[in-house]
Amino acid sequence: MEQQDRRAGQLLSDHHPKIMHYQSEVNMTIVFPASVWHGGPMSLLDARGGRTGRRSNGTEHSLAADPTSAGAIVELDAVTMRFGQHTVTEPISLRIGAGEVVCIVGPSGCGKTTLLRAIAGLMRPSNGSVQIDGHDAANAPDGVAMVFQHFGLFPWKSVQANVAYPLRLRGVPKQAASQRAGELIALMGLGGFEHSYPHQLSGGMQQRTGLARALAADPRVLLMDEPFGALDAQTREVLQFELLRTWREQPVTTVFVTHSIDEAVLFGDRVVVLNGCPSAVVEVIDVKLPNRHDRDVLRSAQFIDLREHVWSLVMADAHGAQARGVRDHPVGA
Repeated sequence: MEQQDRRAGQLLSDHHPKIMHYQSEVNMTIVFPASVWHGGPMSLLDARGGRTGRRSNGTEHSLAADPTSAGAIVELDAVTMRFGQHTVTEPISLRIGAGEVVCIVGPSGCGKTTLLRAIAGLMRPSNGSVQIDGHDAANAPDGVAMVFQHFGLFPWKSVQANVAYPLRLRGVPKQAASQRAGELIALMGLGGFEHSYPHQLSGGMQQRTGLARALAADPRVLLMDEPFGALDAQTREVLQFELLRTWREQPVTTVFVTHSIDEAVLFGDRVVVLNGCPSAVVEVIDVKLPNRHDRDVLRSAQFIDLREHVWSLVMADAHGAQARGVRDHPVGA
């Protein structure tokens, strides 16, 4: 079993020597600072009671949680992304506050996923900088969790073991990891399925398990790239409102990439619209929806007006971007 974990959790450092990222056999990536891998075992206990870490020499130090903080501040300063001679984005500047949810929309090929990778520290900007709480993204002191459309659960692990895996990977004692995993399983509405295996779960339940696993890493920044894109409409809507509830109970700075304008308006404190080639920020829209946790908000005049406005901005250049055939990132990038 341990050998399977080692194979599935192989460490890749090609993107930048300061960042190691763990990628499962399918497509779920959790990014941790390199110190977690190279600095010896580190314990992360229940954040509600404060955290304790263990240095490589065995001594413990306090990592008490800041009750006023809901995540990290992310700052993009004139970020330009290029692949060879191809410029993907013009200089983009954006500040994302602690605990804020920012959704990025735009036509296919405008560089949305590329920006997520830059924030994760997996790619360096060609120009400009990305900082997390004042630190270069590739050297951020706390972890960044990045989840994709397919969460890639380990098929040989139960729901409980899948969710606890990032904690065990960081040296958290089994009992503490199991307790924290149980809290997240309950938060995601999976109580009673702790001992089930991925093949015994519906698609929506697998997605909830994957999200719980990402949150188990206690990320200060959560990066999400079309996480509900493969789901049917009914399951997608259910999970959308479950995610809203999760953010309310466990706030975290989130950057959410989606092709669904409805999803962007529903989730985002702000919606960033990209367009053009190279792409640039067309508009940053403040979203102040009352009662966004109520499904009736989807039929409100304010929601519909915001959706139509974002749609008009995205469609202004959508056909041109598709005709150019620009990809978010080239194969192997």
